[in-house]
Amino acid sequence: MGLQQQQRCSGGITFTLTRRRVKNLNLRVRADGSVAVSAPSAMPLREIDAFVASQAAWVTHAQEKFARRRAAEAAVPLPAREEALAGMQALCRAWWPYFEGRCPGPMPAVRVRDMHTRWGSCSLRTRTVCFALRLWTMPPAAREYVAVHELCHLLHPDHSPAFWAEVARLLPDYAARRALLRTGETR
Repeated sequence: MGLQQQQRCSGGITFTLTRRRVKNLNLRVRADGSVAVSAPSAMPLREIDAFVASQAAWVTHAQEKFARRRAAEAAVPLPAREEALAGMQALCRAWWPYFEGRCPGPMPAVRVRDMHTRWGSCSLRTRTVCFALRLWTMPPAAREYVAVHELCHLLHPDHSPAFWAEVARLLPDYAARRALLRTGETR
């Protein structure tokens, strides 16, 4: 069975409805402000519309939040990819001595790319840490937090208490550094 998609509106919210083989109704606001709903094939449209209408205030709040973020990002131009890559590579090299005795193999490859929904990622399979290009516009303490966070995933591939204990051991003030990313203040 192919995916069935249709545009709908309920409670003042325009959304794309996709019928899937899922058990629950799922509502997402994407970074561009569009709204997507996944619903079980047999769920009546009136139930879907009622659910979306009941979530209208939350959807509107999320859309406004994404719009503010897009405006803030547009106000600060992206750095040159080469500059951001060189800076993040240097930062990871500076922190690598804390990990190399406990992580088999060489330092992971460092990449930067234009990511919009996360500041960094770590792939154990390819042994790569990747950082959002926009991270280079953030304060140095925030960049350092993201680098350490991603390198800690080489030791703990999840966000378990052991992972956070490792981050706290290396950066006791990590919560304040992480907060810098949420405020959107640039350097």
